[in-house]
Amino acid sequence: MKSVAIVGVLVLLLELACRTGLLRHTVILPPSEMAASLWAILRAGTFSHAIVLTFTNVAITAVLANSSGFALGVAIHASDFFRRGVEPYLASYYAVPTFIFYPVFIVLFGVGSAAIIAIAVLLAIVAMITATLNGLDRMPRVLGRAARVFRLSPVQTALLIKLPAAAPYLFTGARLSVAYAFIGVIASEFILSGDGLGYAIAYAYNNFDNRTMYGLMLLIVIVTTVVNSGLDLLDRRFRSRLRH
Repeated sequence: MKSVAIVGVLVLLLELACRTGLLRHTVILPPSEMAASLWAILRAGTFSHAIVLTFTNVAITAVLANSSGFALGVAIHASDFFRRGVEPYLASYYAVPTFIFYPVFIVLFGVGSAAIIAIAVLLAIVAMITATLNGLDRMPRVLGRAARVFRLSPVQTALLIKLPAAAPYLFTGARLSVAYAFIGVIASEFILSGDGLGYAIAYAYNNFDNRTMYGLMLLIVIVTTVVNSGLDLLDRRFRSRLRH
């Protein structure tokens, strides 16, 4: 409730600042006008395809980043030699701007969703790899011995032993991965795509269409906030069950 109250106060202050002229209408719209613009956009259905395309790409990115990130994390954790070689690069990974590779992905995948998803996965996957390594480092050793006693295969060990044991840390990694998926997809649409919400926002900006631009921006803020809040609620419930 406190966070909702804080957001409400900030929205009210922004509304007052816009209405009293402290912030010019050409710079930013009052939140009430953003909401009215978003409602008009959703009713008209003009950007329905862009909305579906963007959020579909985000969902695909999140699934690919989380599943492949977990698999790579397990593989890296299983080899001390491999981990010592890779871990320094993981620590400094986000110092490299991922979007410098977009010409390569255009050549490989062409202009469209495939290149956008590839860049977004590249941005999101390391969060899951790091979370997997952290979770497996804290896994009780007795579970590893149990897997050997029952002669489980590497795949069975990963799915039946390592995945449940590392689950709390994996959930944190999944939340970060989803956040990076939103960032990667929407930012890529600004420079790579002729469709999607990122492209629509850039097009509205270039044509001085503030109402459309802020309406679509508000939609992204609402969706990302709802998704992150939902994941945070699930995470807290999951951790509370583990404690009991």
